[in-house]
Amino acid sequence: MKTKTGWKFDHSYARLPELFFSNTNPTAVNKPDLIIINMDVASSLGLNIEELQSDDGVATLTGNQLPEGALPLAQAYAGHQFGHFTMLGDGRAVLLGEQITPDGKRVDIQLKGAGRTPYSRGGDGRAALGPMLREYIISEAMHALDIPTTRSLAVVATGEGVIRESILPGAILTRVAASHLRVGTFQYAAKWGTEDDLRILADYALERHFPEIETDGNKYLSLLQEVIRRQAELIAKWQLVGFIHGVMNTDNMTISGETIDYGPCAFMDTYDPATVFSSIDRQGRYAYGNQPMIGGWNLARFAESLLPLLDENIEKAVELAQAEITNYNDLYHAYWYEGMRAKLGLLNDEKEDEALIDDLLHLMEKYQADYTNTFRALTFNKLEDANLFANDEFTKWHERWQARRKGQGESEAVMNELMRNSNPAVIPRNHRVEEALEVAVEQGDYSVLDRLLTMLEKPFAHSSDQEEYTTVPESMTPYQTFCGT
Repeated sequence: MKTKTGWKFDHSYARLPELFFSNTNPTAVNKPDLIIINMDVASSLGLNIEELQSDDGVATLTGNQLPEGALPLAQAYAGHQFGHFTMLGDGRAVLLGEQITPDGKRVDIQLKGAGRTPYSRGGDGRAALGPMLREYIISEAMHALDIPTTRSLAVVATGEGVIRESILPGAILTRVAASHLRVGTFQYAAKWGTEDDLRILADYALERHFPEIETDGNKYLSLLQEVIRRQAELIAKWQLVGFIHGVMNTDNMTISGETIDYGPCAFMDTYDPATVFSSIDRQGRYAYGNQPMIGGWNLARFAESLLPLLDENIEKAVELAQAEITNYNDLYHAYWYEGMRAKLGLLNDEKEDEALIDDLLHLMEKYQADYTNTFRALTFNKLEDANLFANDEFTKWHERWQARRKGQGESEAVMNELMRNSNPAVIPRNHRVEEALEVAVEQGDYSVLDRLLTMLEKPFAHSSDQEEYTTVPESMTPYQTFCGT
């Protein structure tokens, strides 16, 4: 059913057993006000921009009015939060349905901050404007960096206050995702559903995300393999740009391989594997350097949930699962080293590359070098302004790197082009994000946010107007992020 705005909903998730969701309507808000709309996403969804920005269109983006064909529901799932298993679910999000795009893709349309659901666990179901704008900024930056991610269609202010430590302006974000199937969805099915429920969910995931998988073999083992592969590739891409998710609970890991749930996330400035920004990660469980390991831990929980489907013999099932989880480390390192070679302009794989890369990172940590700007300086051979470059250790490393490059038999132009396309000029620098959010939330001025988004649209352009967004201010105060509530 296609509407005047262009909504064309289907509801395959709602055809799963009722165990997996609760029919839930969004809670109306007082005074919806459209703050920002993503023209690129709207176009890809086949939506009429003018209609979407009308009063009726904005009403659908807050849940005050359901778009024709919508079937709102909240999804049930579980998850390990900082290692502790618990029952969860969409406590403040409502899935309107699955939009069928003009090119035939199926994507979830979810309202985040749409009010209480049966899974709210005492929460108010609402969201504050600042965190919703943060998700918009970071998810769009990740998309521009070619990292699989959910995207944001719009942010609408609700005209209502949200009570946290203080009263904050409320907002609703419209999130677009390949799906919201999570590792925690499978954990939920394995814990509280039947084996038939688990099988139905796995078959649904296969049909929705992995239609290429042959069904005449062990398709559930193939499902595990493909989820492992996608997560290994995703986390490698996080590491390559210095992205720190901040809360890698199993309910925040998608089956599709997209980055999801931008809460206390941030990008690393000074290279340090121990970097943590989240105020709630007091032990550093989700530090930058731990993200690959935690990815493997989460995937092991996914494998455990699939055991009844992998083989009738539980010992055989465990053996199959363990073999695939072991393979995750090799996959991750293969993706990561491939990406690091590209950042250094290395077009082929040589034995000494691992030592060359590891030695550079060691020097960057020792001399407290900025992660993004170090690779940017190497890309353009501008090595004059950093402590890292002014010492004999780096000089010796640089000689090894240049010798390695010359041995490839490729032109400087080809190697440098690879580096330009692998090393972003700009990332969402934490101080820039905070600056944009502060003036937007406190002053209602969105010009700073708009300019930041423009700079982040083409991170590999290396244009002159991006230059001011590459600087890192000196600060004695450690940067800290908070969960996006």
